[in-house]
Amino acid sequence: MTTSLKPPPGLTVRPATLGDTAAVCALRNEVDLLEIGRADTDPAEVRADLKHPEVDLERDSWLLFEGTRLIGYALSWDESGGERIDVDHYVLPGRPDGSLYLLDLLETRAAERAAANGASRAVVHLHLTTEPTTDPRSLRERGWRTVRRYHAMERPLTPAADPLPAPPPGVTLRDCLAEEDRVRAHALLQESFAEHFDHQPRTYAQWLDDIDAERVDWSLIWIAHVEGVGDAAVLRTHDDRPSMGWIGHVGVLAAARGRGLGSHLLRHAFGHYAARGRDRIGLGVDTDNSSGALGLYERHGMTLDYGVDTWELIRPA
Repeated sequence: MTTSLKPPPGLTVRPATLGDTAAVCALRNEVDLLEIGRADTDPAEVRADLKHPEVDLERDSWLLFEGTRLIGYALSWDESGGERIDVDHYVLPGRPDGSLYLLDLLETRAAERAAANGASRAVVHLHLTTEPTTDPRSLRERGWRTVRRYHAMERPLTPAADPLPAPPPGVTLRDCLAEEDRVRAHALLQESFAEHFDHQPRTYAQWLDDIDAERVDWSLIWIAHVEGVGDAAVLRTHDDRPSMGWIGHVGVLAAARGRGLGSHLLRHAFGHYAARGRDRIGLGVDTDNSSGALGLYERHGMTLDYGVDTWELIRPA
């Protein structure tokens, strides 16, 4: 462990292992049911978090038990190599002392990681639904504040209503089964999202770790090529969520915006997933995104599923 803090009476804590994947997934789905009304966490998602090379499970993960029952899980990771540290925090209701204890551990570790990076402070980010099991008042009392709101949006799909669209003139799509196209998709994502809030530059190798490349279906990631412009946009999707297909990114280079590429890529995802038998599709969007993404998705029939807030804590390293 990285701290001398002691757990509250009746609770115990230990680091997670890959063998805890199923238990952590079950806990997160309990939280999902309470917060959004359905279990929506897949074991592969949890395993990808636990085995990420930028996570040292012995020092960056915590499982909180009441007796033999797992009631809390926390994880810390560092994508920035600087002051920005990300954390996850899931605790069932009924033990607020346990929730605060995990926050103590996360905040302490974040300060350590930022200091190890040579930063003078830790800027810690935590994503919680707008109706979380974590008490927002306790976060504010500790100095946390909300800095951004995201919407998880959804849309029903049917093969009849959502056929694959014909591409605009001069536009062709190709999937990323070839390695060179995976490299190109990464480059397009990095460039198209460079100015977005909370974007952290990632190398190709880091990106492969982030998306757990071993289990990615590369036929569900497409590059849009525009005649006279070149490769101009990328659509990254995945089909591993229990409740719906998911659009991870729709990225269009600045030079190619205003041509309807975003709309075409959305409709392509709708048609493709309807043909795969999915009856719903979703995505997440920054509500303060200056590119107008929220309006674009709303115009294509996507509606609010639930909200997610980015909470931020700044503490000396």
